[in-house]
Amino acid sequence: MANQVKEQEAIPVSKVQRAAKFFSTGAKVGGNYVKHYAKKMVNPSLDKESLHQNNATDIYNSLSQLKGSALKVAQMMSMDKNLLPRAYQDKFTMAQYSAPPLSYPLVVKTFQKYFSKTPEQLFETFTRSAVNAASIGQVHQATKGDQLYAVKIQYPGVADSVSSDLKLVRPFALRLLNMNEKELDHYMEEVEERLVEETDYVLEVERSREISEACAHIPNLNFPKYYDELSSDRIITMDWIQGLHIKEWMDTNPSQKSRNQVGQALWDFYHHQVHNLKQVHADPHPGNFIIQEQDVLGIIDFGCVKVIPEDFYHGYFSLIKRDLLIKEEELNQIFYTLEFISDKDTAEEQAYFKGVFKEMISLLGKPFHVDRFDFADDSFFEQIFQLGDRISNDKMFKKSRQARGSRHGLYINRTYFGLYNLLNQLQAEVVTTKPEWLE
Repeated sequence: MANQVKEQEAIPVSKVQRAAKFFSTGAKVGGNYVKHYAKKMVNPSLDKESLHQNNATDIYNSLSQLKGSALKVAQMMSMDKNLLPRAYQDKFTMAQYSAPPLSYPLVVKTFQKYFSKTPEQLFETFTRSAVNAASIGQVHQATKGDQLYAVKIQYPGVADSVSSDLKLVRPFALRLLNMNEKELDHYMEEVEERLVEETDYVLEVERSREISEACAHIPNLNFPKYYDELSSDRIITMDWIQGLHIKEWMDTNPSQKSRNQVGQALWDFYHHQVHNLKQVHADPHPGNFIIQEQDVLGIIDFGCVKVIPEDFYHGYFSLIKRDLLIKEEELNQIFYTLEFISDKDTAEEQAYFKGVFKEMISLLGKPFHVDRFDFADDSFFEQIFQLGDRISNDKMFKKSRQARGSRHGLYINRTYFGLYNLLNQLQAEVVTTKPEWLE
């Protein structure tokens, strides 16, 4: 719980303060490398595990004090088990649940700015300590009459520092992600757009209502109601959804039937969004889902929503078809549209990258190729990790002079990998529905 973590009395808000924090962290990381290589001179067999642990701790501590975009990027990276060394993954996962919360006086200050009232003047009870704290904001529990509320408060300065924070986090991302600058710049623009939207709480409430209503017919799902009179640009008040996060729920040893029911609700929720609404809840980390009584799945956060362009949608899912019976000319056009290949490529590069991405998307599409899929099958995930390792270490991929893949694919891939990981955590077997044109 967030209230077990030491509260933060202040948050660096100005660009100068935030930059200074980044630079001091960079100096610590540099010092860790110096110490590591000094030890290695004495012990040539020394591996990088302690270096990774020291760097992960220093970087996470810095980002958790800054909050905002940089911490969100760390959280995103922690969701991909193939992206970071284990020490970073373990540390950055904390951003999903237990970043240090802001102290109560700072919460009061935010309420006074947007409502000209304290929390106690708006609610009958209000928890002084946050019950959950993440990268963009923290949640408090409140009551009014018989009604129990979740009140999400955005950290000060987060909305104004998205662009400058991403510039500052760039050197860390280049080193950690092992990307070249062109690749990173290609995707950073997409990340920045989503993060700017994620700090827009008015937009979040609007999308929350829109998607909740559009998915209301799906069995075993529950969505909170939102309260405009108790919300503002930086505060969202919604129903408190009672229940357990996935890990807590799995610790209760639920039956296979229960796990399948929750997994099916999760699959159906994403199927309807992607294939019918063409916009999707693109932040499928465990902290955004609550499992309630009778195995109902509560969806509690719509901050990150990706609108899927029609041409990207058809090209991307065409490649997932089990029998890829597409004429070579049409297939080439899809690869161009999805930016897997370009006119700058040699014939050898085009052939290589077409083969790589066909294999990658075919593997990602494996659950679509059967009527039911057992996500407890760890060998499926091992195949994904091995393919990722092989590709990232391939010379042809490393020497590529351009970014590969449409920026729209960043959040769609993240959504599906996140969904698959959640279903794997649930050890669920689900009916993998698909649109008729994809069958």
